[in-house]
Amino acid sequence: MSHSCPKHLSHLVVTPGTAVDLGAIDPRQVDFLGDEDKVRARLNEDAIAIDRLQDRLYGEGKRALLVVLQGTDTSGKDGTIRGVFNATGPLGVTVTAFKRPSEEELAHDFLWRVHKAAPRRGTIGLFNRSHYEDVLVGRVRNLAPKDVIEARYDQINDFERLLTENGTVILKFMLHISKDEQAERLQERLDDPGKNWKFNAGDLEDRKLWGAYQKAYETALSRCSTTHAPWHIVPADRKWARNAIVAAIVRDTLEAMDPRYPKMPWKPSDFKIV
Repeated sequence: MSHSCPKHLSHLVVTPGTAVDLGAIDPRQVDFLGDEDKVRARLNEDAIAIDRLQDRLYGEGKRALLVVLQGTDTSGKDGTIRGVFNATGPLGVTVTAFKRPSEEELAHDFLWRVHKAAPRRGTIGLFNRSHYEDVLVGRVRNLAPKDVIEARYDQINDFERLLTENGTVILKFMLHISKDEQAERLQERLDDPGKNWKFNAGDLEDRKLWGAYQKAYETALSRCSTTHAPWHIVPADRKWARNAIVAAIVRDTLEAMDPRYPKMPWKPSDFKIV
């Protein structure tokens, strides 16, 4: 395994086998990060470092990194991708936004479309929502029988183990926001004409089921945080802190992977450009 996490962020990792209580985790408590200006500066440094490390990963071409972003509506999945990977070269990064399954996808097992989107060796894959929708929305909205949902937790763990055993390191981030913060962000989408397009009336229906979704997340986090694919609960009410936390963990993990450019069977001095 090549997962790594800065010591001051280690408490954000969900220890495998432990029960999660999201109500006991304050989405605004980020004092452990220190001075905001310094944190923002480090975020920029981390973003540049991630780009450099991704280039080495691409050159090596033997392993991949999968970053899974989950969270309730307005938790900042898009913003995290922009804030953390804005400096990363586009050739080595893929972003997959999982929406409602198509008829073709529904005709296969629930992981079929996810496996197709897994990052190729040498790249970083970003999942904006993921296979966890099938034990979150699927559970809350009763989209499948209870026994089918129940079986999916072990199937997800097996699937993620398959990926890791074949060279893909997995980082999973649950962007944890408060119900009050969500209300402010939804209102902002209504008040700002430039953000009206982001508003979806369906989000209000999901908001009515806030408690059910929180319990569904707690179950998924508890059942599917493993040594090979750990979950991190990121306090996400403050956007700068959210981005800084994800960037620091991604950078640390890439540095632990320590990708190397391949050695060439020739010397540059053997050639002369004329």
